[in-house]
Amino acid sequence: MPILLVCIFSLLAGSGVFIAGMNMMSGGLEKATGKGLKRLLSKISNNRFAGVGIGASVTALIQSSAATSVMVIGFVNAGAMTLFQATAIIMGANIGTTITALLVSLSSLNISLFTSLFAFIGIMMTFFKNQKIKNIGTILCGLGLIFIGLDLMSAAFAEDEIKQFFCNVFTSIEFPLLLILIGIVFTVIVQSSSAVTGLIIIMVGQGALSISNALFIVLGSNIGTCVTALIACIGTGTNAKRTGFIHLSFNVIGTIIFTIFLWIFTSPIVNILEKICPNNHQIQIALFHIFFNIVTTILLLPFINQLVKLSTLVIKDKKDTSIHSLKFIDERLLRTPAVALMQVKKEVEHMADLARTNIQKAFDELVNQSEKNSEEIYSREEKIDYINNAITKYLIKLSSLVDAQNEKIIGSYFHVVNDIERIGDHAENLLEIGIQMRNEELVFYPSGIENIKQMFGIIMKMFDIAMDTFDNGSQSHLMELTSYEEQVDNLKRELTSQHYMRLSMGDCKIELSSYFTSTISGLERVGDHLVNIGYSIINPTGAQILENK
Repeated sequence: MPILLVCIFSLLAGSGVFIAGMNMMSGGLEKATGKGLKRLLSKISNNRFAGVGIGASVTALIQSSAATSVMVIGFVNAGAMTLFQATAIIMGANIGTTITALLVSLSSLNISLFTSLFAFIGIMMTFFKNQKIKNIGTILCGLGLIFIGLDLMSAAFAEDEIKQFFCNVFTSIEFPLLLILIGIVFTVIVQSSSAVTGLIIIMVGQGALSISNALFIVLGSNIGTCVTALIACIGTGTNAKRTGFIHLSFNVIGTIIFTIFLWIFTSPIVNILEKICPNNHQIQIALFHIFFNIVTTILLLPFINQLVKLSTLVIKDKKDTSIHSLKFIDERLLRTPAVALMQVKKEVEHMADLARTNIQKAFDELVNQSEKNSEEIYSREEKIDYINNAITKYLIKLSSLVDAQNEKIIGSYFHVVNDIERIGDHAENLLEIGIQMRNEELVFYPSGIENIKQMFGIIMKMFDIAMDTFDNGSQSHLMELTSYEEQVDNLKRELTSQHYMRLSMGDCKIELSSYFTSTISGLERVGDHLVNIGYSIINPTGAQILENK
């Protein structure tokens, strides 16, 4: 077999090992830093500097700007993040991803033999039962594979034939725009700017590529990496597509600015890099990559609003034809399970808010003999049912991606959304009771209305306690919740007894019996569901605390 072909195979094999190592390390980092990611993303604000910091930190934690960009698109598509916030985070992600290039450049320091041992150490650690140790093992194994891949790529250039081959290729295409195009195409093909940057660093270190040509290819790779985010935009809403456009615009504008200066001042820029880090072209490439992303962010940070406006001009608003939508969760967030679980919780709380509004309005319709909110209540109930189904399907997908502890939390969420959905059903039942009473021209007697209002007031207090407990995970108010539930049970018995006493004395119409008992029974069952929700934090297996009556 020709030596050149053998070298190319070795180069491809090294690239494959490198990409596999990057993916493994990134996956391990995502799992190991799940809580850190949740803390960072919970601090999202309209402060552009904070956004850049969050973007850089998240990307540094998971070592993948593509994953961060896809995550941001998921947030925007779910309506949990504005375009302004997304733009700042994407800018930060471009800075965070430069750590990878710096890591790759360390291969020039002849430490690969030691770092490659991480692959063995890491794979041994994955056999432990402790999840934290497993995650650390995955990270170390990925890191080791990265350096093994770099060694394979370096070994491919041991023969003069392949060096001469690439020297001839790049001598014939020294035109800067063609070099940028090569960087774009290579990155699109391998779907990893880190892999392309790593290959460039190895080629420069082995003398197969001049540093001046390498700088232009690096600029192209920064545009090519946007393709992952653009692919993630397929099938998303308008704002998510705008996020992908902003990501592309940011890198294109930065590349144009740097291309102009680099084209005119190539020799001085190369000389500056040589002075900063003499005789180490690999670290010089990494430093240029860092400089490009930091300077581009500094230049464009004041113009976030203008980038957002440009995206709205290019991608017009479309009329939303979908009947229902989710507010906080998106399929793309499944790439980062810890973040996806955090968003599920927000979606559950949003669903609970809808159910609370519905039961309040349905009760008002019943006691006030009104029908002005009927259509609104039915529409909201339809949305509650939709969210219940959507969250359930989402949790099924998420459950296979999390550790044992979070799997228990997911188990409790299944039952919490079911309880909330049942509360929504009871709200609809109250509305229908009111409609039937109006059709039959029946009205509850004044004392009966006051009794029902008393019972409903306790239910609303239980609602607040149950959702506060679910939100904060605190058990401090569970006894109070149980006490209220006992009051509701006692009231049901008392009100039922009083009602039948009135019937026996002829003080109440017999036609009201079914409506009155159905109302207080429905409210009592709502109380049961609220207790189930509150106690879900200490019973994450999802078993019902109280039997639904």
